Amino acid sequence: MKTIRTHISLLRNRFKAKSLRGLFAVLLILTLPSQAAAEPAMRERLKLVGPAAAVSFPLLHMVESGALSDVASKVEFALWNNPDQLRALALEGQADFMAMPTNVAANLYNRGVPLRLVNVSVWGILWMVSRNPELKTLSDFKGEEIAVPFRADMPDIVFSYLAEKSGMDPRRDFTVRYTPTPMDAMQLLVMRQVDHALLAEPAVSMALRKTQSFPVSMVAPDLYRSVNLQEEWGRLLGTEARIPQAGVAAVGEARLDEALVDRVEAAYAESRRWCLDNAQDCGALAAKYINMLTPDSVADSIAVLPRHYATAAEAREELEAFLGLLLARQPATVGNKLPDPAFYGPLP
Repeated sequence: MKTIRTHISLLRNRFKAKSLRGLFAVLLILTLPSQAAAEPAMRERLKLVGPAAAVSFPLLHMVESGALSDVASKVEFALWNNPDQLRALALEGQADFMAMPTNVAANLYNRGVPLRLVNVSVWGILWMVSRNPELKTLSDFKGEEIAVPFRADMPDIVFSYLAEKSGMDPRRDFTVRYTPTPMDAMQLLVMRQVDHALLAEPAVSMALRKTQSFPVSMVAPDLYRSVNLQEEWGRLLGTEARIPQAGVAAVGEARLDEALVDRVEAAYAESRRWCLDNAQDCGALAAKYINMLTPDSVADSIAVLPRHYATAAEAREELEAFLGLLLARQPATVGNKLPDPAFYGPLP
């Protein structure tokens, strides 16, 4: 009888041990991340597209470093040079991820292009460039002629809005000379046909390099990096000195693949950190892919970029306020309405 009780006790203990091990295994599985969800399926090709600007530099590093070699057999970068080309690439399904201004992404989305914003990585690229080193705020430019690219587009709207917040009327207190592109505005400045221009990086750094106005320690440089419009934004609005200006969008079928979007976003964030920490190497990389850029001007532009970075969901509040401003002043720039929540990806 004693022997029987002993066996029963041993069996009971073994059952409890197995049950505990089973329970532990279940809990362990439940607490581990899902590998299937974290690893996107291998693709034959992944195409990244962007402009000749800072928002594209991390994409170039992703291609060059093989950061997505576990995602696609071939990862390539292509340049878009104007809004029409960007729109065609998006509509024709010729790209998977596209770098662009945030208002352009909203515009395309509201017009039915299948895309979603992934991140906002550029928060400060607008500057006044001047021959006068004494001009410190937009108010100081009263009565002056200023070259401004892209009439009624995002840079012009931000400039006019901040001028009004400074107590001025842009139509009366400035003589604005509009140009088709930032490079045209830069050329007017370099050729001394105007003394001031509103430019975005890297055009600012290119203008300073072209006129040998860099470094700023030179005795009499021709041009000066003047008002930082992001700082004016923060000062006049009582908010952070940053503007959600550009980021990356997932396009077409790619936008539906959560694992792929997460993987590309993480790789982009890592490559962006590399660019910020290795400005000279990033400059050389950008010049290798984009002929119009020079290594030094890219490195100069990176040195003044804000380090702030946010996913689309994290940036939503600031971005909606910014897009709301554009909507109020030039509705067509964002597609005549604010994008719905799906623009920012799945809700948390």
